[in-house]
Amino acid sequence: MATAPKTDELLGARSMGHMALHYKKAEEGPLAARLLGMLGYVLTQDLVLPSGAHFYRFVVDSRHQPRGDGIVYLSLIPDAQRDLMQAIHAALAVGTDHEHPAVVAMRERMNEDPEYSFHYGTLLESLEDLEAMFIALKDANENDPELKGRLKLVYNRALPGTPEVDARLDASPIYSGVTRYAYGKNGVQAFLETDILSSGMLGETMMLEFDYIFPGYANHVLSVVEWE
Repeated sequence: MATAPKTDELLGARSMGHMALHYKKAEEGPLAARLLGMLGYVLTQDLVLPSGAHFYRFVVDSRHQPRGDGIVYLSLIPDAQRDLMQAIHAALAVGTDHEHPAVVAMRERMNEDPEYSFHYGTLLESLEDLEAMFIALKDANENDPELKGRLKLVYNRALPGTPEVDARLDASPIYSGVTRYAYGKNGVQAFLETDILSSGMLGETMMLEFDYIFPGYANHVLSVVEWE
């Protein structure tokens, strides 16, 4: 009788397979897909469902197109999930001037720390790519008719102490002057929060994280968590 191999006897490597994201409004499917394209994800499929909503398949980069990993699926939030969130909003008076104290407290914590609740992270191998992407997002949030005011950007620098990293970030078009710090050294984080996508317990927004690790350091923000 065959038995499953023990964890230390696996015959092949493993990788992260896919993430399923939801956009909130049927008519904003193309806008959500355009936003993911601005974030560097590569569109490999746009399937129009019988309802008229779009189901998209993206990959983190073109090397993953034929693979079964590095995939981001994007679809309209399911009806039952939408109905549940609406019931939660009604019960907790979400969006009113008398929100439940737990909602108020959660908002405060999320404003302090974008990693406080559910979020999805992507690692980039070029700091210049990350900088260019977020400069474009800032411009879109200010000037794009469809995206204006709908993109909240937050940056975390590496904890100070590595001179060459500190110098590079002091010269960065997005990290210069930033006083927020990641939970570690030798890497940076950039966050995008948008109400085009839905996640978390209230379903109001989605937090997307983009990271860069400076090469040559075994100790970095994604390998060792640190506190100041």
